[in-house]
Amino acid sequence: MGKNSGKGGSRSSPSSFQHTHPNSGRQAEQQAVLQKRFRFVFLLFILASLAVLFRYGSLMLHTDKIETGIPARVFTERGPVLDRNGRILAMQTRVANISVWRPEISNLENLSRGLAPILELSPEEIQRRISSSPSDFLYLKRQVDQSTIQRIEEGVKTVFRGVNIEPIVGRIYPEGRLASQIIGFVGSEGIGLEGIEYAFESELAPNSGRNGNQVILTIDSHVQYILEGIAEQALIENKAEAAMLLAMDPRTGDILGSASLPGFDPNNLQTSTETSRMNRPAIWSYEPGSVFKIFSLAALIDAGAVTGNSTFLCDGHYERITNLGERIIINCLGAHGRVSVREIILYSCNAGAAYAADRLRADSFYESIKNFGFGSRVGSGNPGETIGVFRPVDRWSDRSKPTIAMGQEVSVSTLQMLQAATAVANDGVLVPPRIVSRVRSSDGKAETPYNQGTPRRIIKSETAQAMRDYMKDVTSVAGTGWRANVADLSLAVKTGTAQITDPDTGLYSSSNFIASAIALLPAEAPSLIIYVVIVKPQGESYYGGRIAAPYIREAAESLVDYLGIPRGRNPQAAHSGIIEIPRDKPFAIGDRAPDFSGLSKRELLPFLLNDEPRIEIQGDGWVKRQSPPPGTPLGRDTIIILELAPSR
Repeated sequence: MGKNSGKGGSRSSPSSFQHTHPNSGRQAEQQAVLQKRFRFVFLLFILASLAVLFRYGSLMLHTDKIETGIPARVFTERGPVLDRNGRILAMQTRVANISVWRPEISNLENLSRGLAPILELSPEEIQRRISSSPSDFLYLKRQVDQSTIQRIEEGVKTVFRGVNIEPIVGRIYPEGRLASQIIGFVGSEGIGLEGIEYAFESELAPNSGRNGNQVILTIDSHVQYILEGIAEQALIENKAEAAMLLAMDPRTGDILGSASLPGFDPNNLQTSTETSRMNRPAIWSYEPGSVFKIFSLAALIDAGAVTGNSTFLCDGHYERITNLGERIIINCLGAHGRVSVREIILYSCNAGAAYAADRLRADSFYESIKNFGFGSRVGSGNPGETIGVFRPVDRWSDRSKPTIAMGQEVSVSTLQMLQAATAVANDGVLVPPRIVSRVRSSDGKAETPYNQGTPRRIIKSETAQAMRDYMKDVTSVAGTGWRANVADLSLAVKTGTAQITDPDTGLYSSSNFIASAIALLPAEAPSLIIYVVIVKPQGESYYGGRIAAPYIREAAESLVDYLGIPRGRNPQAAHSGIIEIPRDKPFAIGDRAPDFSGLSKRELLPFLLNDEPRIEIQGDGWVKRQSPPPGTPLGRDTIIILELAPSR
C-alpha cells in the first residue's frame, strides 16, 4: 500500500488532473480581439451601405446638382431647323433602337423572317448577324420610327421573343434630301456633325436645361425643290461629276436656294458618301472662267483704266513680250477684230480682257478684285467656307494679270461669285450672302437676326449699270448666252468655260472643264441672281454658253412667277386689297338664251332642275363660255352647254 501510495505521489491519472498550457490564455485574448474587429468592420459596412443608399436617393431626387468632370448635356429637346416660311427641315422625334438578347430567342429562323419586312433587312442578313455575334446582346437597327416600333411591339411577347425596344430621342429630316448638305446631320449622340446642325450646335442644343432654339434659314423650300430638280437634270444630261444651281436675292443677300448634286438623305446616312455630303457651294473652290470677266472689267472701268469707248484688237490671241524676253500668248475662241468692253463681254473675248488688264497696274488691279470679296470667306453661316485662292501680287508672274482678267489663276467658291455679283446688281453696293436668317427662342418670344456682314460700296453706280447693260447683250443672237434668253424678261447674263488642273501633271486638263453661267434679273433692277455650275460635263460640248445657259432659262422661267418678279406678259399692279362684291341680281330664263358668263356653279344649281331648256355643265368654277350664245332664241329641244373654269 505504501508502495502504491508512493507511485501515486509521483504520477497522476489524466482523468483526475487537468493541466493548463502556457499558450491557452494568449489564444483566448486573440479571439476576443478578432471578435471586436469583426463587429467594428460589420458596423462600418452597415454605415457605408446606408451612406450609399442615401447618396443614391439624393442624386435621384436632385439630378440637377450632379457634378462630374464632363459637362452634362442637359437640354430637353433639340431645336428645329426651318425654312424662311416656317417649313420644318429638321426636328426632334421619339424613335428607338431595336436590339436582341440571344438566350431568349426560341426560333431564330421564324424571328428573322418576321423582322425582315419591318426592319427592311433580309431574313438571311438578320439570321447571320445574330448567329455570328460574339455577344448575346446586339443591335439590329438604330433609330427606327414609330410605325416600326408599333409593329414590333405587337409581336414582342410571341414571335419576337428576345427582341427589345430601346426608346431614344432622335432627329428626322421631313424633306429628306432637300437642302441636306446645308442642314447637315447629327451623330448617334445627338450632336451636330455637319452643316447647320454643326455650326449652330450651341443654339440648337444649349447646355442650359431648356429646349433648343429654332434656326430659321433663308432657304425657300419651293425654290430649293425647283433648283434641285433642274440641277439633277443638268447632272444626268451632261453625265457630269457634279452640278450646282443657286438663287439669291441680291438686295438682302438671302440665299433662296442652293442645290448641290450629288446629294444624300440625312435620314439614311449609311448610304451616303463623303462626296455626296459635301456642301460644294461653300467649301469647294474652282477657277471660274469667263464669268469672272464681269468683275475684272468692272474693276478696270471703275479705276478709269478703260472706258466704254476703249477698243482692243483681237486677232485670235493675246501676245506680249516681257522685259525678260518671255513671250506670253493667251488664245481666244476666235478672231473678234477690234472690240470694245461691251463686245469683250458679248463675245467673251479672252484677248480683249487680257489687253484691257494691261492698262492698270498690278497692285491696283489686285486691290480692286480683292474688294469684290475674292480671297476671303463670305460669312454666310455655312461651316467650312473656303477662302479660295487669290495670291498676292508679289507671287504673280508676268502672265498673272492678263490670265486673272479672263478667270484663270484664281479659285473661287460659288458663294463668292454670288457675293461679287451683288455689287453689279445693286448699283455698286456689295451685300454679303447668308444662309441663316435668324435664331428664334424655343418659346417664340425672342428673335436674333443673323448678321452676315455689312453691305459696302465697292464700285461706282454707273460702272455697275454699264456692266449690266453689256450683259443684256449676251442674251442676243450674237452673244454667248442666247440660250438663256427668256421671253418678256430682261436678263443680264455672262457665260464661262474653265479648264481644270490635272493633279498628276499640274497642267490644265484637255478633257475636264467647268461650264457655268450667271444671270441678274430683271436686268434694270435685279431682285434675283441665278448661277449654275456644271463640273466635268461629258458630251459633245463643254462650253458654258451651250450647256449651262439653258438651265438659267429653265430656272428663271420657273422662279419669276413664283417670286412675283414682273415680266412683259405678267406685269405687276398695285391693288388696295379691297374687293367690291355686287349684290346678286335676279336671273331668269325666257325665250332667248341669257348671258350666263361669270356665274358660279352654285348659282347655276337652281336651273339644273328645269326640263326646258336643258342645261349641261362642263368643268368647275365660273362660266367662261356658253353655247348657244346669249340672245339665241330657245326652242323646246335646245340644250344650253356651259363651260366653267377655275377663275372668273
